[in-house]
Amino acid sequence: MSYREVSVIEVREILRLWLLGRGLREVARLSGTDRKTVRRYVEMARACGLDREGDAGQLTDELLAAVIAGVRRARPNGKSEAWATVAAQSEQIRAWLDEGLTLTKIHILLGRRGVVVSYRTLNRYAATELGFGQRKTTVRVADCDPGAEVQVDFGRLGLLTDMTDGRRRVVQGLIFTAVYSRHMFVWPTYRQTLNDVIAGFEAAWAFFGGVFATVIPDNMKAIVDQANATDPKLNDAFREYAQARGFAVDPARVRSPKDKPRVERCVQYVRSNFFAGEQFRDLSDCRERAARWCAQTAGMRVHGTTRLRPAEVFDADELPQLKPLSDEPFDIPTWVRPKVAPDRHVQISKALYSVPGDLVGQRLDARVDATTVKLYWRGELIKVHPVVAPGRRHTDPADLPSEVSVYAMRDLNTLQRKASGHGEHIGIYAAAVLEHPLPWTKMRQVYRLLGLVRRHGPAAVDDACRRALDAEVVDVGVIDRMLTRGTATDGQQLALLPPPAPSRFVRATTDFAVRRPS
Repeated sequence: MSYREVSVIEVREILRLWLLGRGLREVARLSGTDRKTVRRYVEMARACGLDREGDAGQLTDELLAAVIAGVRRARPNGKSEAWATVAAQSEQIRAWLDEGLTLTKIHILLGRRGVVVSYRTLNRYAATELGFGQRKTTVRVADCDPGAEVQVDFGRLGLLTDMTDGRRRVVQGLIFTAVYSRHMFVWPTYRQTLNDVIAGFEAAWAFFGGVFATVIPDNMKAIVDQANATDPKLNDAFREYAQARGFAVDPARVRSPKDKPRVERCVQYVRSNFFAGEQFRDLSDCRERAARWCAQTAGMRVHGTTRLRPAEVFDADELPQLKPLSDEPFDIPTWVRPKVAPDRHVQISKALYSVPGDLVGQRLDARVDATTVKLYWRGELIKVHPVVAPGRRHTDPADLPSEVSVYAMRDLNTLQRKASGHGEHIGIYAAAVLEHPLPWTKMRQVYRLLGLVRRHGPAAVDDACRRALDAEVVDVGVIDRMLTRGTATDGQQLALLPPPAPSRFVRATTDFAVRRPS
């Protein structure tokens, strides 16, 4: 038992019961004190002349004062010597407590320094003088205006066995609590992804009939990318959703349940009053019954703090103040930061999209929704693509350099027009080269023809192409040899190469004839 100073009335009661013939154990029980304390006071009273055969008239003030002075040690300031010994180490004890040391460890360290006191004395001193183990004073925060704030938090409800597939899974409850009226809504879900959170918000707005001005959520990863007490970084997709629905987001601090006390108190209530002991067919059934429970049970109960029914207060004061809910569904976007590859494309959701400008090696901000892909560079929208399936690509020829865009996009018409710009016969010859079942396989020959134009000039190449067309020879290599060897001169006819002489090992065609019997 901890130390407690016995009052004069209690000492008188101890001695009175003892004079009545009660035993020490019974006196301790009746007086509410320790048996050893009773023994000390009785022995001191007998030493001071108290006779058990006498009556209670012996218990004078002088006798009681002598008994108390004999039992208690001299304490000029009302404190014991051990208390004064611990007080001398006050600064060191405070420093140890600030470092996070436990009081048990501090008691050991004091013993090493020669300060030997009981742990109980150290505990009383630390609690009384240094504030050790005392809870901070709670100050109730005033309620906001109607419709101004709603607090949101996730809470584990329990296990649900889906009757359709027999799976047993943990159900999380996304709980919304209106700060002013205490009206609440619960959205059961299996996961805490961004899509599930936004689906819960949409269901909550439909349940409440409008949108609150400010949302105070917990630091859930689907909403907050980087927690901070004053400047948290929100998820870009959820920030865009908040802008679309017209509410502000003010996340609570990390591990600070006092920032959202209205919804914190509701987690246990939802778990015990709604989910516990119930049997649900599946998650859809759980959600339907949760909405009905919020409207009929939780909303119509008499709240312990306000002493009013939350649903009635909400309908009367908060519902008219809510912002109207938009009928247009929100297309949840995805924000990523892809890197521009050397081919001037970025990969998003396993599909490739072209990027304008020379941004190879840079990271862009990309917004992807159900229909479009938007690329941003330093906050500026630089490209918009339609969404393509994974494994496919969408390339805008204008995004690629002019010297490679034709070949990369297999633009045969542009390549032929480029050849025609150097001469009439060059264009006709390029068209003859590209006249093939797989024309893109002949693009390199046309590029070789354009290289001859840069090397020998358009006039010489155009004349060589005219002579080759007259001889019906469609081979860029022949044009190259004509220009290199100087065979394509004015007035000179194109000489076709004679067929090669047969090898001496080649057999006559008659050797392969099949002779049939007559």
